[in-house]
Amino acid sequence: MDILPVLDLLNGLVVRGVGGKRNEYRPIQSRLVDRPDVLSVARAFRNQLGLTRLYVADLDAILHGRPNREACRSLAEDGFELLVDAGLRTVESARTVLADGAEQFIAGLETWPGPDELAELCRDVGRNRVIFSLDMVRGRPLGNLVPWRTEDALEIAVRAVEAGAREIIVLDLAQVGVGAGVTTGPLCRQLRQRFAELRLITGGGVRQPEDLIELAALGIDGVLVASAFHDGRVTRDDVRRFVPAGNRDC
Repeated sequence: MDILPVLDLLNGLVVRGVGGKRNEYRPIQSRLVDRPDVLSVARAFRNQLGLTRLYVADLDAILHGRPNREACRSLAEDGFELLVDAGLRTVESARTVLADGAEQFIAGLETWPGPDELAELCRDVGRNRVIFSLDMVRGRPLGNLVPWRTEDALEIAVRAVEAGAREIIVLDLAQVGVGAGVTTGPLCRQLRQRFAELRLITGGGVRQPEDLIELAALGIDGVLVASAFHDGRVTRDDVRRFVPAGNRDC
């Protein structure tokens, strides 16, 4: 199981996400690093945890349409493999993210127009580059749901797979950074039972190694982690227990 450190970028700095209340996000305070700039934090993940595959949530792009393109270029040039959520709304914007060095990009429910456009995206840039993010708040799907013709989270995920998605993130923003645990397990279990070959990532609420154990038992392929790293509740030794040696830098 991959463990993917999260870089939430706001006003060009790495911030601590708390419950999806983005107006309250502040630059991180971390046991790993004493500076909130993107390269310092990313290098701490690499040097102290051995992790080089990163999930970048570009909140400046998602909220204000001002992507941190230079930050992504710098990370890619420094040897990091990037999964980038830049609030994509068009195929052309996806191409820009790839040009800036991302290995894969996120088509998030919060901003992506709908399933027809997702199918076009998968055809245009290749399904292996696309990750669909099932964005939720307290279990309720987030964004304009009219094009999906349902408000049911499982059905939205099914339609994303039908549109061509091979990889899905199940993310509950309300759980991020609040230390209340992961709540996406039941939905992930349903998706795993329905789609054996689907690559499944989840996030929001990882507190401790026991949460990782439970997610691994569900057949999860990857987990997004931020606060538990910065607070020292998930350590380098925990990473070594779960992440295959070939996916680590040490």
